[in-house]
Amino acid sequence: MAYEKIPESVIEAVLKQHDIVETVGKYVHLSKQGKYMKGLCPFHSEKTPSFTVTPERQIFHCYGCGKGGNVIKFIEEIEEYSFPEAVRVMAEEAGIAFQTNATGRASSAEDQERQALIAAHELTAKFYHYLLKNTTHGQPAMEYLRKRGVSDKEIDQFMIGYAPPEWDTLTRFLEKREFSAEQMERGGLLIAKHDGSGYIDRFRDRIMFPILNRDGKTIAFAGRIMGEGQPKYLNSPETRLFNKSRNLYNFHHARAAMRKSRTVVLFEGYMDVMKAWSAGVHNGVATMGTALTEEHALLLQRNVEEAVICYDGDNAGQAAAHKTIPLLEKSGLRVMVALLPKGMDPDEYIERNGTLAFVREVIEQSVPAVKFRLLYAKKNHILLEEEGRKNYTLEAVRIIAELDTFTEREFYLKELSREVDTSLEALKQDCFQEREKKYKLKPSRDNYDNSWNNGRNEKRHAAAQPTAVLAAYQVAERVLLAQMLQDAETASKVHDMLGEAFNVEDHAALAAYLYAYYAQGHDPDVSRFVASLQDSRLERTAASILMTDDELPFNDELLEAYVKEIKKVAELRELEQKKEEVVRAERAGDILLAAKIASEIIALERKVKGSS
Repeated sequence: MAYEKIPESVIEAVLKQHDIVETVGKYVHLSKQGKYMKGLCPFHSEKTPSFTVTPERQIFHCYGCGKGGNVIKFIEEIEEYSFPEAVRVMAEEAGIAFQTNATGRASSAEDQERQALIAAHELTAKFYHYLLKNTTHGQPAMEYLRKRGVSDKEIDQFMIGYAPPEWDTLTRFLEKREFSAEQMERGGLLIAKHDGSGYIDRFRDRIMFPILNRDGKTIAFAGRIMGEGQPKYLNSPETRLFNKSRNLYNFHHARAAMRKSRTVVLFEGYMDVMKAWSAGVHNGVATMGTALTEEHALLLQRNVEEAVICYDGDNAGQAAAHKTIPLLEKSGLRVMVALLPKGMDPDEYIERNGTLAFVREVIEQSVPAVKFRLLYAKKNHILLEEEGRKNYTLEAVRIIAELDTFTEREFYLKELSREVDTSLEALKQDCFQEREKKYKLKPSRDNYDNSWNNGRNEKRHAAAQPTAVLAAYQVAERVLLAQMLQDAETASKVHDMLGEAFNVEDHAALAAYLYAYYAQGHDPDVSRFVASLQDSRLERTAASILMTDDELPFNDELLEAYVKEIKKVAELRELEQKKEEVVRAERAGDILLAAKIASEIIALERKVKGSS
């Protein structure tokens, strides 16, 4: 994809002004381990830290998912920016002013359409908001919102609007401003008529909730019907701008409060988010017509450490909370659940009891996920009956067995023991058996009472996985490239001895880029070189190579040995090819050709042996 050209001086200034440890530290909790900083990867779910930042070289690399690069690449990945977008945002943060290089190529057609769609959505949000607040068409919608307890301040804060009932109000509005109707249809604002004669508005006679992206730009809408009819909420379709599996309602507004408190509150509906905001809960977000996804969970995990689920108090809401817990826990978040009276949603609770009660009695009284799961399990059993009490006890033990620490398990087993009038020792034995089945623990020679506190037994399932062993020539190429990335003289020597004759395609490409980089007069600068690549695969490869232990000895003698090892691969491949040619010649009955190739094989074998 062709982008506007960013001046190199700006890229260098951005890299200089944004320290990678400080930048990554805003998203990932990093701990110092020797010369590295380590933490849980924000790009995939993991429990053991494999995400590594090297302050000295200003790069990051994850050994789990393979992502890596410099600080600009990190912002690209974490914020889902393009390279120019990441540089522009980082430059603005650092107060670095610049203009796009006039000799750069124009933005692609895709980029132009994206910008047109964002501009149209922004204008549409303002248009709907104006219609709600300033026209007779919007009066019924304003009355409805006020009956629901929504104030003018909240209407302005969330830019709530109104789409009139006519078929083509927005269509005509956008066409007058020279927006392409075909593009607007692809962007989800309009719908093409079945007979192909034109377009109509997607949203009609609905209260409109703009959906913003991470930059605060409108990218989609949710329209709520005021009277009877289905669907109650109509959302924009999936478009180039909007993916409901990745976007969360109110994320842009809530982000600052989320990062400050390290907590997010998850709601089911837009009105819940708005009413909670009026109660001072500014870290609330909601999904949009879909259950929480892994992408949502990872997005939250980059910004918070704890999630409070505040879903409706009815059976459907509680079932949804039950399904959401594992997704959040898998992403590494601590999960709490806010409990509402049966059949009541947050909006109704605030309306009936007030904002202060909502915060104190619901949000601040949220319970740990395991406690909620136990309460949820209890609802499915009749505890007055012996069979129901037994089945609940066994289900509760299975839930408690999933907890990681002995202390947590003992705490909840003691509570369960008192609740169902069963001995703690019996529950401990059942709990250990559950863990034994789940984690395939080997039976202990101790009795169950002693094995309850025997941590060694429970760790046996976590044996280290064997790591892949690289071929000798691959190791040689990686070591050479690691040295070349940090030393122009080494790169020059390798260029003279080997050129681009690396056997791994990505290694050959990196070598070619390095030769060109140094030929332009640049000094060794790992972060700057990685920024010049603008190729995700090569950036990852470079970051991985740079994690090679550079404390190993390196000199000219070793350099020559590595080069020989790399060249030997091509010679061995040629040798194998010659052997195949001999076989073909013999099968064809060409004895003279077979003898000639055989002599070439002998010479090659001597050459290979000599280079070993």
